[in-house]
Amino acid sequence: MPSTAFPKITVVTPCFNSAVTIRETLESVREQDYKNVEHLVYDGGSKDGTLGILREFPHLQWVSEKDEGHYHAMHKGLMAATGDVVAVLNADDTYRPGALRRVAEEFVKHPGWDGLFGDLDYVDGKGKKICRHTDACFDYDVLRFWGCYIVHPTLFIQKRVYVELGGFRYQEFKNLCDHDLLLRIGRAKYRIGHVRMLLANYRFHEFGQSADLRIRANSKRERESLKQEHGCPAGFAGKVFTVYGRMRRQFQKLLLRGQMDLISGHYYIKRQYLGQAKFSSNIGLDKLEK
Repeated sequence: MPSTAFPKITVVTPCFNSAVTIRETLESVREQDYKNVEHLVYDGGSKDGTLGILREFPHLQWVSEKDEGHYHAMHKGLMAATGDVVAVLNADDTYRPGALRRVAEEFVKHPGWDGLFGDLDYVDGKGKKICRHTDACFDYDVLRFWGCYIVHPTLFIQKRVYVELGGFRYQEFKNLCDHDLLLRIGRAKYRIGHVRMLLANYRFHEFGQSADLRIRANSKRERESLKQEHGCPAGFAGKVFTVYGRMRRQFQKLLLRGQMDLISGHYYIKRQYLGQAKFSSNIGLDKLEK
């Protein structure tokens, strides 16, 4: 991408029986004041009203076919993207006004960046704010020792980075492909900047995977596997490294932004958790045991 050119941004939205929320997602992209945008929707073969909603947005490019889960849908979309910069916006999340213009401006301002991420609000099923999620910088050690503090609706990367890394390992990880990708980005020493702006709203609701305790349990198993793959030891030593990662992130926030999380966002989010949410899955995630 030429250093002075404003990038074309491709937004990929995976969906499967997402009629309850996808309209807001699509509108949040369409209403952006930055128009050099390609919006691709990869549907897993919805049987509710999702396809009817997609037909109401003629600017979309969309495909509906059975897939191997939502990360497979994301992967197909990101590989097909023609934009210089690529991003994923799930069918229950939304961009904030002005988000894509700010992203484009930051890539022009920082031609050495391979990607960027920003801040967001967690919201409930009605769009009401649960809590705010802010950060200070990209740090591979925080990602591998503590966990994934970068929330994927705010992540924008150069498409070449995604291709060079081989994309999502969707056949190996069912819930944490985004964390896995970020870890590989960090290990490869790509340059990821941070934007101090609320770029998106991330929704916790009864029709989404994020609120499902079964999904959270599976995510924990995958997280431990990834931590060990990236050098975090098991057992007591691993717990020490986890505390170090958490403290490192808070120190960075204090140093760079003058703030810390005195109360973890998890304290507010856990009120949204459900034993079993009402989502659909092509790979049986909706059939997991509690």
